[in-house]
Amino acid sequence: MKTILIPTDFSANAWNTISFAMRFLESERCTFYFLHTYTPAFYRMDYVLGGPEFSAIPDKGVDASLSGLEKTLEAVKKQFGNPNHIYETISAFNVLTDEINELIETKSIDLIIMGTQGASGAKEIFLGTNTVHVIRKATIPILVIPSGFTFTPFKKILFTADYWSKYHRNELYTAIEIAKMYNAEITVLHIKEEYDLTKAQEENKAYLSLCLAQVNYEFKEERGTFMPDAVIDYLEEHPYDLLVMMNRKHSFFERMLTRQHVDQIGFHVQVPFLVIPDTSKISK
Repeated sequence: MKTILIPTDFSANAWNTISFAMRFLESERCTFYFLHTYTPAFYRMDYVLGGPEFSAIPDKGVDASLSGLEKTLEAVKKQFGNPNHIYETISAFNVLTDEINELIETKSIDLIIMGTQGASGAKEIFLGTNTVHVIRKATIPILVIPSGFTFTPFKKILFTADYWSKYHRNELYTAIEIAKMYNAEITVLHIKEEYDLTKAQEENKAYLSLCLAQVNYEFKEERGTFMPDAVIDYLEEHPYDLLVMMNRKHSFFERMLTRQHVDQIGFHVQVPFLVIPDTSKISK
């Protein structure tokens, strides 16, 4: 049984993400938690003491949150109603990133699925502030869905790798499971910026090969522009259904996050991407 967390703000984009998740995991036994967080316009003393449940005064934020979640749940059951799926709702007076990290522990969440803020051009998607903050702080994989993207089975997966990580099997688990679900092939792409692989990188590459032994995979090496532009260019020339990136400090993905202001980060990709927290040690 997989446990999936989907934050929602009740927007059309949030519904698109939910629809994507229902189709993506249609054949899997899952528990879905639909999460909405809120904070009042101003903090009253009763909130400081114990939150909205402590207060005797009604709060519109609570009512809107509960009502929105109820409507979301009704819509999901009406449109998808999958016997493989269990649906739960969570309304929380909390900051989104803090609530998510608490739920990861208390509900044993396996995967977070979130949408992007929207699009301003044919080849760009933009992450909102909340999505960026969740990516930076979450301790589990996050699947990010471009605004308006309709699910199609994942057949070709692009996994970017610099081979500096001493990979952990458990961190790669989600990407491998997705590949197995859809019999997809994983292309491991290494962008050669300047130098040949070090001995440590070669060892990490060999270990990664062992980790991927259960799925179809191939290694690719490309020369050209520097990261992260090289991956963007590669995606424009080679169609893939899913992009997978490891996220650690100073990684390719972290460099993408710091290219523009945190509340409007543009990626020139039009496919979903899976961000995997990388806690491994860096090879020297």
